[in-house]
Amino acid sequence: MKRLMFLFVAALVMPAASFAANKAKSPDWALSMNVSKLGQYLNLSGDQYGEVASISEYLDGMMRYAANSKEAKQAKRLRAAVYGNLKLMKAALNSEQYRKYVCLMNVTLKNKGLDMYLNK
Repeated sequence: MKRLMFLFVAALVMPAASFAANKAKSPDWALSMNVSKLGQYLNLSGDQYGEVASISEYLDGMMRYAANSKEAKQAKRLRAAVYGNLKLMKAALNSEQYRKYVCLMNVTLKNKGLDMYLNK
């Protein structure tokens, strides 16, 4: 009876442990930005604030699109989303603000585990 109970418990625990291990390796695709804190960090003007908010919403939509894509196309779509965002931000920000934004974006992508998709 003890063996049967041990076998039952092991059968329940093994898939849960496997799922937890896979969950830890998957990247976090949510890349929504707090535009007010970003505005404070970059010292945005009123005109820039609205444009940066629109660009951030666009990035969020593109990230969701990339996350919901097939695995074969995720890297390509993530790259398009990130580089498209950087191109739009470069037009909206001055050189000092853009430099800060690129550093912030780089750190964010690394922390979320998405930088590996950009290097494929």
